[in-house]
Amino acid sequence: MSLVRKVRRTLVVVLALVLVTAVVLAGVVIGQGRRPLPQTSGTIELAGLDGKVEVLRDAQGVPHVYADTTGDLMRAQGYVQAQDRFFEMDLRRHITAGRLAELVGEPGVETDKVVRTMGWRRVAEAELPTLDPRTRQALSAYTAGVNAWIDEHGSTASMALEYTVLDLTLPEYQVEHWTSVDSLAWLKAMAWDLRGNYDGELTRALLQGRVSDAMIEDLYPAYPTREHAPILSGSDWRPSTQERPAFTTKGEGVPLRASQARTAMTETVAAIDAVPPLLGHGEGVGSNAWAVSAERSTRGKPLLANDPHLGVTQPGIWYQMGLHCREVSDACPFDVSGYTFAGVPGVVIGHNRDIAWGLTNLGPDVTDFYLEQITDDRYLRKGRLVPLETRVERIRVAGGKTQRITVRSTGHGPILSDVVPTVAEAGEEVEVEGRSTQSYAVSLAWTALEPGRTADAIYGLNTASNFDEFRAAAQDFAVPSQNLVYADTAGHIGYQAPGRVPIRQGVGDHPPGWLPAPGWDETYDWTGYVPFEDLPWTLDPKEGLVVTANQQVTASTTPFLTTEWDHGYRSQRIRDLLLSEERVSPDKMARVQLDTHHGLAPVLVDRLLEIDLDDDFTEDARDLLRDWDDSQPSGGGSHAAAAMYFNAVWQQLVRLTFDDDLPAELPASGESADWTAIEQLLDKPRSGWWDDRTTPGVLEGRDEILRRALVDARLELTRELGKDPTTWRWDQLHRVTFRHQVLGGDDVPGPVRRLVNGGSHPVAGGTSTVNAMAWTAPEGFGVTNAPSMRMVVDLGDLDASRWVNQTGASGHPFSDHYDDQTQAWLAGETYPWPSTRRAVEESTEETLTLVPGSTRPQ
Repeated sequence: MSLVRKVRRTLVVVLALVLVTAVVLAGVVIGQGRRPLPQTSGTIELAGLDGKVEVLRDAQGVPHVYADTTGDLMRAQGYVQAQDRFFEMDLRRHITAGRLAELVGEPGVETDKVVRTMGWRRVAEAELPTLDPRTRQALSAYTAGVNAWIDEHGSTASMALEYTVLDLTLPEYQVEHWTSVDSLAWLKAMAWDLRGNYDGELTRALLQGRVSDAMIEDLYPAYPTREHAPILSGSDWRPSTQERPAFTTKGEGVPLRASQARTAMTETVAAIDAVPPLLGHGEGVGSNAWAVSAERSTRGKPLLANDPHLGVTQPGIWYQMGLHCREVSDACPFDVSGYTFAGVPGVVIGHNRDIAWGLTNLGPDVTDFYLEQITDDRYLRKGRLVPLETRVERIRVAGGKTQRITVRSTGHGPILSDVVPTVAEAGEEVEVEGRSTQSYAVSLAWTALEPGRTADAIYGLNTASNFDEFRAAAQDFAVPSQNLVYADTAGHIGYQAPGRVPIRQGVGDHPPGWLPAPGWDETYDWTGYVPFEDLPWTLDPKEGLVVTANQQVTASTTPFLTTEWDHGYRSQRIRDLLLSEERVSPDKMARVQLDTHHGLAPVLVDRLLEIDLDDDFTEDARDLLRDWDDSQPSGGGSHAAAAMYFNAVWQQLVRLTFDDDLPAELPASGESADWTAIEQLLDKPRSGWWDDRTTPGVLEGRDEILRRALVDARLELTRELGKDPTTWRWDQLHRVTFRHQVLGGDDVPGPVRRLVNGGSHPVAGGTSTVNAMAWTAPEGFGVTNAPSMRMVVDLGDLDASRWVNQTGASGHPFSDHYDDQTQAWLAGETYPWPSTRRAVEESTEETLTLVPGSTRPQ
């Protein structure tokens, strides 16, 4: 059972007490819901300020902060973010510290065990003293601002409605002061959700011995470089060395077919799944970001667009904000505006007065699993048994007893399979190399488990004024590795691939990360990280654009980044649309973000139309595809009906082709890698993937599976939407639902759900389309990941830039700004994005003045 469902189930009991009568409910919810709304105008004393700070909010409640010193600016940022989003910040820090059970009780224990095993907060604690003094000072000032807000409130009920609910059964909970480490630990959660190919590595391991090696190769096809251009296809960049990495080794193979090894792999999957996604999950977590040069822009200056594809939550993931020094100087270098995370100082994506930048997930392979041979408290390493590293973690449980776990680690990293007790208790011995070992275990090597300086990178990006300074900041961007897209007011565009990328060899004939490696053989150890100067970058590419959408960075395998890119259907569509006109306008940039073309349709539809049906009932539905334009619109019409049927056929095709052979806990997602796999399998009509394992004695082929998919989709949609295919609409089932992480589930009483949730809405787009309203085959057509925000930056006139958030600025359900941007986001509309003082003042609806307080900060 997922964490969120467990938390909701606990809260059902709590809410039953509140819902004794409708009158009591109205009084409690309305009264307590309005109580935490912040003061956003007038004057407030804020201890520790050196001077006056202004907080100007526009009609959407987006704050722009003006101060004379960096310390005052960051202190005010912490205070203002706490005003709007503190429960979200508190929930996040409990998850990232492995202390969720202290906030929600027993439902948080499983998550805490996994996070404590990895030690996210321990890494953040080690990271803090390594940061640049300027960054540490900014973190300290931000922390002081958050704590000043905490100290203003005498009770948790005055902080957020969520605390009122939790207080009914966990009245002992007290909010702790914020720390700089709380901010840094959030960067580990980001890195976890945006890490590389862990699911592919585990799936391939569990497929060993279940299907042929050739079938595994077919499931993970190479990136289609010729059809879908890499990011640097139009660049002069070349690797500093022409040496190709050695993918083969003379090391030992891994006995993945051994029963205990497979058990350890399976339970590692369970441990990973225990960590709730905070940014999103699956291949649909990605992004679009691109820049066009001054020469290709109708504005005579570069344009830059970004829309990160992350999970859908209420409130949304991002927080819009402007941070402005009244006089920009070395002492106070900020004049920046954009998107950040509540709990993190600075701006993560946006622009300052000179440059703009966007992010997409680079997705290098930064995790490796190692199969370890364990005997008692030792593990096999370089031919001898050496002691495991151990530590004890105590997990406090609100309303329950403290639990104690022992975390074990090898030289590669923490043993994740330990989180599930049955692995350690497995009794049957396995013979390896003539030695008797009690069990196998699985350890995790991950770049984020070493201290990094990503917080320094955020500071540097915020204050950079040219490409050299931008690259210098990017050098500190350790995890999560991102594609950094650049544009500036001087007319340049560029790209940098930053991040900590391991150097290591592969397993057998495969590249690194293809399969879990034998932990006892040092041949497979990491030997360092790719030097920053060897990571791909470009400035002013010849074709006048940079397009990133999680696709392959460069066709070169030096340096080795990964084999498991997004397969480029989105990126190529963006390139085609941008290159379709000589010059690109800001409006064109915004229209491209909303494109719904399905990249697989031109190939798959032709094959579907060739299948012999002899079935008028199914033929009525298939006829929809004959004149389909491959779009996935909202609303009615023939194209919407065709999109509905095509996606239903695809869902059935994924199920019939892959899931009978895949591990039950790792079904096929149906996203872009599966598109490429199916596209290539269409030319292999007798591949083992087409055979249905559930029908012994019958050998199916490609055409039979395509026929079944057509028939099953017709039957399923008839049950769901009615008998007449022409009345179907894609957005009847393809909907985005804004759900509160804690109080938003179906098992929570209706009045509360309606208050805290943002509702369910029909949407266009789909998986691996530019308008990436992603859904997965196992979960159905509901949106799992979506554009978390959209922005278009005009480097010729920054005040002409546009932006929109997914929900709103506030995390308080009774705030006018809880979801006031949602309708614009759904409609593909944006708001003006003022950045100069004049433009910000013209858009201001409320002004809050913060002045130095008389009491000392705590």
